[in-house]
Amino acid sequence: MNDEALLTAVRAGRTVEAAGLLDGMTDAERRSCLPALKALRKELRSAPWNAASRVAHPALHAAGAACHTGAAGAATWIAGVDMRWSQASPGVLLHVLGDRESDWLADLTHRLAARPTTSRVPFALLSGLVGLSGCAVPTTDSYVQGWLEHIGASWHSGDTVAQRLRKEPHLSVLITALFESLEVTSRIAWLFGDGPGSWYNALAELAEEGTLDREVLLDACVARLLRGGAPADQRVFLRLLSSLAPTRDEERERTADWTALACQAVPAVAWHAQSVLASLALDGELTHRQLAEMSSGVVFRTEKKLMRAQLILLGKVLKGDPSAADVLLPAVAEAFGHEDTEVQERALKLVERHVGALPDAADARARLEDLSADLSPGLRLRAQRALGVEAPGSASTVQEDVLPPVPERARLAPAPESVAELAEEVSAILASGGGVAAFERALDGLVRHAHRDPDALVEALGPVVARCWWKDRDPSYPVVDRSFRESAHGLEVVLAALFKGVGMDTLHAAVQQGPTGGNCRHSALSRALDARLWEAAHRLRTEPLPFLLATPTWDSGLLEPDELVERLTEYRRLDARPGTADFAQALLRVRRDDAATTAAAAARARALGSPEGYRLAQWLTSEGPLLPTVRRRTSGARVLLELGELEEIQGLFPREFRLLGRPLTAFKDHWYCRHWGATDQQHWPAVVPGRRELVAARLLSDFGAAAMEDGRVDTASLPLLAEADGTAGEALHLCLAYGLGARRPEERLAAVDALLILAARGQLDAGRLGADLGELVRRGALKKSRLAESIRTAAATGAYATVWSVLDGLLPVLLADLTADGAGGGAVRGLGELLAVAADCAERSGARGDLAHLADTAGRQGSSKVVAQARRLRTALTREEVVPVA
Repeated sequence: MNDEALLTAVRAGRTVEAAGLLDGMTDAERRSCLPALKALRKELRSAPWNAASRVAHPALHAAGAACHTGAAGAATWIAGVDMRWSQASPGVLLHVLGDRESDWLADLTHRLAARPTTSRVPFALLSGLVGLSGCAVPTTDSYVQGWLEHIGASWHSGDTVAQRLRKEPHLSVLITALFESLEVTSRIAWLFGDGPGSWYNALAELAEEGTLDREVLLDACVARLLRGGAPADQRVFLRLLSSLAPTRDEERERTADWTALACQAVPAVAWHAQSVLASLALDGELTHRQLAEMSSGVVFRTEKKLMRAQLILLGKVLKGDPSAADVLLPAVAEAFGHEDTEVQERALKLVERHVGALPDAADARARLEDLSADLSPGLRLRAQRALGVEAPGSASTVQEDVLPPVPERARLAPAPESVAELAEEVSAILASGGGVAAFERALDGLVRHAHRDPDALVEALGPVVARCWWKDRDPSYPVVDRSFRESAHGLEVVLAALFKGVGMDTLHAAVQQGPTGGNCRHSALSRALDARLWEAAHRLRTEPLPFLLATPTWDSGLLEPDELVERLTEYRRLDARPGTADFAQALLRVRRDDAATTAAAAARARALGSPEGYRLAQWLTSEGPLLPTVRRRTSGARVLLELGELEEIQGLFPREFRLLGRPLTAFKDHWYCRHWGATDQQHWPAVVPGRRELVAARLLSDFGAAAMEDGRVDTASLPLLAEADGTAGEALHLCLAYGLGARRPEERLAAVDALLILAARGQLDAGRLGADLGELVRRGALKKSRLAESIRTAAATGAYATVWSVLDGLLPVLLADLTADGAGGGAVRGLGELLAVAADCAERSGARGDLAHLADTAGRQGSSKVVAQARRLRTALTREEVVPVA
C-alpha cells in the first residue's frame, strides 16, 4: 500500500507528504516503488509541457532519488534532463537522502560533481552532500563554477566576497581548482565582477593578510596566463595579477615566464610582460642574453606596437652600454624579416647607429650580414653599405614574378558503370556538394541507370536517401512539392522523382511553367540549370532518357561538337526523343572556336536529317560565342553594369534559356531573391561556358554587397570565374575589384586567388582593375585598409610585378585625392599601407618611371607613414642600376 500512497502523493505534487512516506520505508520497499516511478516519468515525458504535467515533477524528482539504492542510479536520476527545469529543492533532496551511509553519499557527491556544467546540478545540493558525507571537496568544473557563483552572490546575505571567502573551510583547495578549471573561464569575467567588492580586491586582501598564500596565487596567475585562452579570460587573470602588485623581487624570479608571455601571449598580456622586462632591463637586472632571447621571440609577433616598443628598449640599452652590441644587434636584426617595412627601417637605423661598436671579426657582424638578406631591396642596400660588404652605387636585384600554374582542363570520366559506384558518388555530393565534373557525371549516371534498371538503382540508393528531407513525408503535407516547385535543389529533384517523393503534377508544372515566384538578377542562370533537372526528373517518370546530351566533355562545361553529334546519332538509332532543356543546354555548351572541327561536325549533324541535327548544324556555323553590349551605371557609391540583349540566345531556345539573352538592368531588381545562399553558384559558369561575363554581371551586385554591406558571397565564385573560359571583361574585373575590398577576410582571400589565376593565364587587365579600384575607393565603396591587406597578400606570393601593375593604375587616383584634400583627412587613412606595398613591389620587380602626384606627396613636410612610404616609392622608381636575379 505504501507504493500506491507514494505514487498518489507524487502525482498530486505533494512533495512534503511524499518525503514523509519515504522516511518510513525500508530499502526493499523503496526499490519496489521504483518501477511505478519510472513509468510515471515516461508518461510525463510525452505529456504536454503545461502546469498540469509540471506539478508532479518536484515530488517525482525527490522520490526517484530516494528509491534508488545505488549511487550511480541516483546520480543519473537527479541529473536527468527532463527533471532539470522543475526539480525538487536541494533541501528536500538532502532530507530524503540523509539516512544513507557516508560512503554512499560520498560516491553520489563525486558522481554528481563529475557531471558537465550544462547539467546544472545545484551547488547547494553538492555542498550539502559534502557536509553530510564528510568527503573531500570535489574540484570538478561543475563544483568550482557553482562555488564561484555562490560566493559571488554576496548580496543575498550582505557579506562581501572577502568575508564569505574567509568562512570557506576549503578555500585553498577551491582557489587552486579555480585557476585550473577550463569551464569556468567562459563566464569568469562576469563572475569576477568589478569595483571594491570584486573578486580581484578580495583575493588581494586575503593574500595580504596571509589567509591565502601569496606565492601560490602569483604562480597560479602566471601559469594561467601561460596556458593561454580567450583574450577576455586572459584579461581577468592579468587584472588579478596586477591587483596582487608583485614586488621587484617577485618579478625578477619569474623572468623566464615574462619572456614566454611577451613572445606568445595575447596582446594585452604580452604588453604587460614586455613592460615588466623592460623595467628590469633598464635597471640592469636583466642580462643582455636574456634581453636578446626575449627580442628574438617578440620580433615574430604581428603587433607593430610591441615591436616598436622592443626596438626602443634595445636602443636605450645599447646607448647605455655599447659593449652589448655583439649580443643585442643580432636580436635587433631579427626584425629585418618583419612584414612591415617601417619596422625593418627602424631596426636598420638602430643597427646603423651601433654597428661601429662591433669588432671587424665579430661573429655578430657575420650574423647581421646574413639577416640583411631578409630586408626589402631598398633597405638591403643601406644595410650592406653600413656593414661595409658592398660599395655605394652597387646594383639592386629584380625578382621574377611568381604566379600559380595555369589551371589545366580535365576531361570528364564516363558515368559510373555500376549502381553501387553511382550511389557512393551521389552520397558524397549530397553530403558536401561537388564540382561541375562530379555533378554532371552523377546526373548522367542517374539518367542512364534509371533507363536500364530502375529497380536496381532504387535499391542501391535507398540507404543514401534514407535521411533526405523529402523522404517518407506525409503525402497530404504539401511542403515537399511546394519546395520542389520553387527550386530543383540540385540532384534531389531527380532522386525524389525516382523514389516518388514528388508529385507528377508538380514536375509537369515545373517543366511547363518554370519556378514559382518572380525573377531576380540570378534567375536566368538558376532557371536554366533547374529546367534541365526538372526535365530529367519528369522524363524519368514518363519517358526515361537513355543518357543526357548536355553532359560536358571538359570540367569547364564545354562540350566537343563531335561528341554531341555522336550522341544525337545514338538517339536517332534508339528512336529516342531528346529533352528540350537538355538539348538547349548542349547547344550552349558546344565548342565553336575551331572552324575546321565545327564545319565537319555541322556536316555530320545535317546528315542526320533530324530537327536537332539541323539545329545543331545551324548553331555550329553561326558566329559565337557572342557577348552583349555593356553599359556602366552608378548607384550611390556603387558601380554597376547593364547588359543589352543577346539575340543569339532567343528564337528557338526554350523560355527558361531565353532569359540568358535578355537585357540585364541595374535598377530593376526584386526585393526578394532566394539565391542569397545558393549552393549551385559553382555550376553557373558551366551553364554558359565561354561567356563568363554573363555570369559575372549577374553576380556583381552580390560582390558589391559583400564590400559595402554585410552581404555574403560564395567564396569560390571568383576563382571559378577566373578559371572559366571566355573574355575577362568589365564585369569580371569589377567583381574582382569589389572582392579585393570585401568585408570578410575569406572573401578577400578568394579574390586574391582569382587575381593570381587571371594573371597566370595572361587575362588580367591590370590597368582596368587599377582604374576600377580607384573609382570605387573614391566613391567610398571600398576601404583602403582592406584593399591594402588583399594587395599585400597577393604580393607576398611573389607576384610583385603583377601587383605593381595594378597599383600603377590605382595610386595616381588616391594621390590626386590626397593633393586635393590638402591636410589629408579621409584621403590619408589606409594610403600609407598601400604605398608601402607599392614600394616593396617596385623595389623587387625593378619597376621604373614616373607616377602622377607621387612627387607632391613625397615632398610634403613631416615623417608620417604616407610621406615616408611615398619617398621610398619615389626612390625605388628612380633608381638606375638593376640586375635581374639569375
